[in-house]
Amino acid sequence: MAVATNFPLLILLILLVSSFMMPIIKRVWAVKWLSLFSILLCLVLSVLTLEQVAQAGTFVYKVGHFEAPWGNEIKIGYLESIMSIMFTSIAALIIWASFYSVDHEIKEKNIGLYYTLCGVLLASLLGIVYSNDIFNCYVFIEISSIAASGIVVVKDKKENIKAALKYLILSCLGSGLVLMGIAFLYSITGNLNIDYIHQELVKVNGLYHNTFIITLGLFTVGLGVKSAMFPLHIWLPDAHTYAPSSSSAMLSALVLKAYIILYIKIIYRLFGIGLVSSLPVLNVVMVLGAVGMLAGSIMAILQKDLKRMIAYSSVAQIGYIFFGIGLGNVLGLIAAIFHIISHALTKSALFLVAGNIIHETHSREISSFKGIGIEMPITMGIYTACSLSMVGIPLFIGFNSKWNFALAIIDSNKILFIAVLVASSVLNAVYYLPIIVNGFFGEENVKDKVFSSKEKPVSVLLPELILAFSILYFGISSKGIIALITKSVSGL
Repeated sequence: MAVATNFPLLILLILLVSSFMMPIIKRVWAVKWLSLFSILLCLVLSVLTLEQVAQAGTFVYKVGHFEAPWGNEIKIGYLESIMSIMFTSIAALIIWASFYSVDHEIKEKNIGLYYTLCGVLLASLLGIVYSNDIFNCYVFIEISSIAASGIVVVKDKKENIKAALKYLILSCLGSGLVLMGIAFLYSITGNLNIDYIHQELVKVNGLYHNTFIITLGLFTVGLGVKSAMFPLHIWLPDAHTYAPSSSSAMLSALVLKAYIILYIKIIYRLFGIGLVSSLPVLNVVMVLGAVGMLAGSIMAILQKDLKRMIAYSSVAQIGYIFFGIGLGNVLGLIAAIFHIISHALTKSALFLVAGNIIHETHSREISSFKGIGIEMPITMGIYTACSLSMVGIPLFIGFNSKWNFALAIIDSNKILFIAVLVASSVLNAVYYLPIIVNGFFGEENVKDKVFSSKEKPVSVLLPELILAFSILYFGISSKGIIALITKSVSGL
């Protein structure tokens, strides 16, 4: 067995061991660097894991002494490898950016706890992505729920406590529905291993039609709550708005995505697309995704708080992903996975930039940001790149996402949804572009503004600049990523 097949388990161990070392380290700077170093090490191992998959194909790593179906397995293919690189790279940039924001957002005594929660959260999300055992996925879901609530409430303010409780209660509801779905599957198949469950479901196909619908419905609603699928998103605006900026970036860019990856694995690997296509669930997911694309944008337009506007934008973007999954074709799934990456890059940068703007201006109100482009030109330049990507302007990664969705719609012969795609892009422009226009232009907006008077040093903005460069780079050259995603889809 190649050494690289051990790396996924090693990644989880590195994150967990380093995380539980952090509360006992008294120096804040040491905690920060330990967190960043451990994630960067995991990023290197993730890249080596992808190389192993490219050379030898999908592999299964046995955890413990027993073979499946009795023992636990980690199954790594192109999808898991790509997501592992995405999760660790973006988490590293978010943690790096937090070095400059966490001190004025979180009490010093809670900083060690904060980085512990971030490490445990990342480990649990990767555990969801890696695991080939559906009950282990549930365990990791529960761990991630507690850790995600923790990085919201760690700010220790009244609104954070309220938002975290709301998130935790609804998250537990979603987890409970997932557990009920697992119970139904176990009663039918007698297995918890995803591959063995699939084999048994194929054998009994036609005997449990209603049970299949109920089970898949439980997974859809449960994971829909966890990933903020419209209209199950009601916990998201408060959690994203009041959390520290690095927490908001982590929640939007990574936490939501792990549950969507699990949902994709359930549809394509556990049930199988052939079986799922005979059920009405995908059509429901497609319609809810399309409605979410529009409703999330409309709600974002109505917001006056910058972070709350970006939070509702996430509802719309998650709608895109579920819409692609709901199309039920290969191009739709490729578009959905590509948009997971696109949204993670763009939205992490947006939340980090929003945190910088709020800190420097001491305001959250969108109306107070007139002329901010003169006072914070680099920061607003990053915001502009992210906004243009969200709208779907060519040369940015968001355009590639929407182009892929358009191709998937045409391939599925559901041409009317092109109108939804276009309408959603127009709505995105309605709430993103005015901030840019008022920030840079208009004599009344820039009057008495001093150039770069509130700008942070470039060294502080490097994580956001790297994200902005990635948005542009993958917008210009996305063939490599699309090729890898296509391989991952063929593996499913």
